[in-house]
Amino acid sequence: MSTIIKHKQFPKFKSWTMDLCGRPLTIEVGKVAELASASALVKYGETTVMVAATVSPRPRDGIDFFPLSVEFEEKLYAVGRIPGSFMRREGRPSLPAVLASRLIDRPMRPLFPYDFRNDVCIQCTVMSVDYDCSPEVAAMIGASACVSYSEIPFAGPIGCLEVGFCDGQIVLNPTQEQRKTSRMDVTVAATREKVVMIEAGADEIPDEIMYAGIVKAHEEIRKQIDFIDQIVAEIGKPKMEYDHAQFNQELFDDIVANFMDEAKAAMDTDDKTVREKRWNEMIEHWHEKYLEEYPDMDQYLEEFTYKFQKKIVKAWLLEGHRVDGRAQNEIRPLAAEVGVLPRVHGSGLFTRGQTQVLSVCTLNTLSAAQKLDTIWEETEKRYMHHYNFPPYSVGEARAPRSTNRREYGHGFLAERALAPVLPSEEEFPYAIRVVSEVLSSNGSTSQGSICGSTLALMDAGVPIKAPVAGISCGLIQDDNGGFTTFIDIQGVEDFHGEMDFKVAGTKSGITAIQMDLKNDGLTHEIIKEALEITRDARFAILDEVMLPCIAAPRPEVCKWAPKMLSMKIDPDKIREVIGKGGSVIQKITAESGAQIDIEDDGTIHIASPDAASCDAAKKMIETIVFVPQVGELYYGKVVRILQFGAFVELAPGKDGMVHISKLAERRVDRVEDVVNIGDMIWVKVTEIDEKGRVNLSYKDALREIKAKKEAGLPIK
Repeated sequence: MSTIIKHKQFPKFKSWTMDLCGRPLTIEVGKVAELASASALVKYGETTVMVAATVSPRPRDGIDFFPLSVEFEEKLYAVGRIPGSFMRREGRPSLPAVLASRLIDRPMRPLFPYDFRNDVCIQCTVMSVDYDCSPEVAAMIGASACVSYSEIPFAGPIGCLEVGFCDGQIVLNPTQEQRKTSRMDVTVAATREKVVMIEAGADEIPDEIMYAGIVKAHEEIRKQIDFIDQIVAEIGKPKMEYDHAQFNQELFDDIVANFMDEAKAAMDTDDKTVREKRWNEMIEHWHEKYLEEYPDMDQYLEEFTYKFQKKIVKAWLLEGHRVDGRAQNEIRPLAAEVGVLPRVHGSGLFTRGQTQVLSVCTLNTLSAAQKLDTIWEETEKRYMHHYNFPPYSVGEARAPRSTNRREYGHGFLAERALAPVLPSEEEFPYAIRVVSEVLSSNGSTSQGSICGSTLALMDAGVPIKAPVAGISCGLIQDDNGGFTTFIDIQGVEDFHGEMDFKVAGTKSGITAIQMDLKNDGLTHEIIKEALEITRDARFAILDEVMLPCIAAPRPEVCKWAPKMLSMKIDPDKIREVIGKGGSVIQKITAESGAQIDIEDDGTIHIASPDAASCDAAKKMIETIVFVPQVGELYYGKVVRILQFGAFVELAPGKDGMVHISKLAERRVDRVEDVVNIGDMIWVKVTEIDEKGRVNLSYKDALREIKAKKEAGLPIK
């Protein structure tokens, strides 16, 4: 009996294409991952991302949050690479992959119903990468499209664009070549009406250019919204009915009516610990009054607390009253200190109210730079910034856990904020690591880490171009569309507010932005105001607190840091410096005590705990690669005399000959009449013959030296 084969048909296959910044964006559905709630193959240029969204049929029990999971998966086959790990397969997500997951999660999460408790998982797998077409952009558009046409309730769609600034022009979705010269890298996500996310790194870009780029991106994003709406109109599924999270509105309303005055008194303090103590005491009063009638009330306590506090905080802020009594434009008390830790290379302690961050800078040779094995173009990272948020910083009695996505994100934000002001490799040939330890947290720890890290870098003697300060801006909106912004949000304002708009920069411009929202997005008016008030705050922090603490980077690196020298040799000479089997460079290292790194272009970095070892190693290398130049003057030692001339050592092991006829303007009968062994004399290189022999002239050197003296020129 012969085998029966039927060809698979895909009757639901559909494809839509639009032009996205001069490159085609195609979304294909109905062929792949058909068991997912919704799926799409997203192609942007030759970048291809598989997106699948799934939802559980029933809500998860015992939780008070929306269980959304967004995973951005990088596959190294997408760029033609084999993983470098021992297992030769992808393992833990790289930092860029974690950040890409957060990039998609943050703008989408607020657009799901607040009382939705069904698990939703969005998985974006990057299968092919065209460096002209961002996989993050393709993944976010694909995730938005899939959730929009699926049965999952969602107040989208959203669109996404990257913004660059090249040759004085705003560029949308810049190409690989444009990104090399771009002065800003901004990702904007938006609905049709509002901006829902801004993630930016920039090279001291003025506020007005940043704002113009955001507005231009939003206008272009509306075309993506039209595109996704077309897909939904053709294949969209009815949105699912779901079990709304339980909430006892009757009990909540009664608590608010009876405990409003006590709740306001509990909230009216700038001390987080005091506020929490007062609130917990009030909850005991709730128990005394209601527990007998409502024995299950404890399951609602967290949501009761959130809604009650939000009600108070929102009303106060709309009236111009803040929890700690500050004005809308007032920053909490600040303190700055450097040199906190005696043996580290640099340290900075920055305190803002009850938020305190200690940043520590460590310097090392460039060989300590981080090697990256990702789908992105970057293969090495010289500057690393890590952020740690221990439980004790918020008064929690639990053991620390592994680094979470939030810590990765805040570390990258600080890294992005400071990278534009760091000196180049040529100026400062060090690998740099900064670690920000959050010692106490009551809001804006990420911005505190930026300020503290600026202090630590300057304390370590890193010649940064300009100091960077970071500040956050909050938002409360009324029911009629009015809004109030306020500077330097503390924890309770962050928790109950609608926006955490973080901006870092120098006096010349913005270096980083991160915007987190709890509402359905921001108007252009709100964004403009947030940029204005954060700029004034940055300037004040720099002028009044940070610069009085340390006005400029220290002139020298810390004595505990390795000393570093850089030099450049002819790449053809690298083999001579290394020697057979590394014999020469090993000898230099052993004799000098210095560490030596050689790059393919002939750049050599020499590091040692002391400068003398660096100088010794440099001298040895200079000797090895020394090549005299015709026409140049050299000061050397007479090492050998023959009947026809004298041999002069120009460098250890490198000499040339002065013929007897080149010793003086007059006739010389004996070489010893002019020079003797051990004499130090000036000579001029007149010729290097085909065999590499160096011919010198003493008389030409004397003639040239005389002329330079008469002209007042230096002798080199």
